[in-house]
Amino acid sequence: MARRRALAIAAALALAAAAGGAAALVVATRPEPQAAATPGRPVWSEVAWPFPVDPWGTGRAFRCGAADCEAEVALYVRAKIGLCNCTTGVADDEELDRIGDVDLVGRESAALSPGRPIEVHWMKGRSRAYALGGRGASAKSVLSIAFNDRCDVIVATAVIGGAEPAAREAAVLAFLNGDLFLRWAETTLGL
Repeated sequence: MARRRALAIAAALALAAAAGGAAALVVATRPEPQAAATPGRPVWSEVAWPFPVDPWGTGRAFRCGAADCEAEVALYVRAKIGLCNCTTGVADDEELDRIGDVDLVGRESAALSPGRPIEVHWMKGRSRAYALGGRGASAKSVLSIAFNDRCDVIVATAVIGGAEPAAREAAVLAFLNGDLFLRWAETTLGL
């Protein structure tokens, strides 16, 4: 009887240790919010994807408040597997306009200036600012960013509460170059 009791206690302790280890693993692998409230670093919070499902599926959505980003910024990011020009990548404004998601937030848009080259981790691409207009436009301006890994592209659309999207580009690119986004990009692109 004492032996059975000792075995039962040992089994219970082993089970508790295994459960504790699994819980520690879950906590260790859970994505940390990119919300460290340090001076000069914007706080981003993940929110629900607000758009209906289309052929490219859903992505991830983040929000940065005006107190942290100097204007309300909603950032929508998703992968479009196999859509990018495999030879040149996102090399010019025509390609950015073709693959970007500006139409998700406004049917009428006008580029404010030529785009410019950007880098997000190892990927290269372009960024361009647009003014939005017409019925249903959710904001005055948007920043369209696209960057690729071989034939796969990631598009990021930053909806800006104010009229100066280029002024928010640094905060958006800093977020995209962070660890949270890197882990998502690697998983989504199958790296």
